Order: sequence, then C-alpha cells, then structure tokens
Amino acid sequence: MGKKNQPLQFDDDDDDEVVLFGTWSSSRCTRVEIALKQKGIPYRYVEVDLQNKGELFLSYNPVHKAVPVLVHNGKPIAESLIILEYIDEFWSDRGPKLLPEDPYQRAQVRFWSNFHDDKVIELASIISLISLACRARTVRV
Repeated sequence: MGKKNQPLQFDDDDDDEVVLFGTWSSSRCTRVEIALKQKGIPYRYVEVDLQNKGELFLSYNPVHKAVPVLVHNGKPIAESLIILEYIDEFWSDRGPKLLPEDPYQRAQVRFWSNFHDDKVIELASIISLISLACRARTVRV
C-alpha cells in the first residue's frame, strides 16, 4: 500500500491499478492518501516535481496541471474533492464511508473542504511569503 516512486507501467492483467500523482507538501494530496488508506485500497504513489512536471503527469491533467491526480485503470481523475467522491462511490463496499449519507451533512463536508482549500491554504501561503520576506530583511550583526 502506498508504494513510493516505482516505475509506472500499467499491467493489462491488473483490473484494479491505482496510482496517485502527488507531492509531499500538498494537503490536498494528503487527503487523497488518507482516503485510500481508510478504504484499504492498495496504490502506487508517484512524487511530482512541481518545477519540472513530466509529460506523463501533464497528459493526465492537461487542464489544471496540478496535483493530486488519481489514475485508476489508466483513467485519470483530477481535483482532490472529486477524487474523494470517486473513491467513495467506486469502492463503496470497502472501508468506512468518506462522506455522510445525509445530503445536508454531505453539503457541510463539502463547504468546509472548500473553505480549507480556498481560505486556509491561501492564508498559509501568504504567511509563508511574509515570513520569507521578513527573514530576507533581517540584518545580522
């Protein structure tokens, strides 16, 4: 489960090949890894160099060119929340449900996930940039 950076070759005999393209620093990738582990789904992990994205990765997500991307049986699924819904629906008989059955509760989960993605991650990025700028201005005596 979660095998790291093995050569990517899809096996025609394997009807349940799962590969996650991600990066260690992305909370969106982490949420997908947690979901796969919660459901007990074996997968391979491919670390994507965000400064030098490979052709294979870009072919799987040509629109956003962003991680995470889940490739299931050669078919790519992009965007972490969409991936979570796919995992929950495709492997509905495995592990715990990722989203509640109640439509209102599901909407609440989606709201807070979007809030995290839109606000919390943006704020963390701003704080990180400010911190870097402050360190660059610090004069050492």
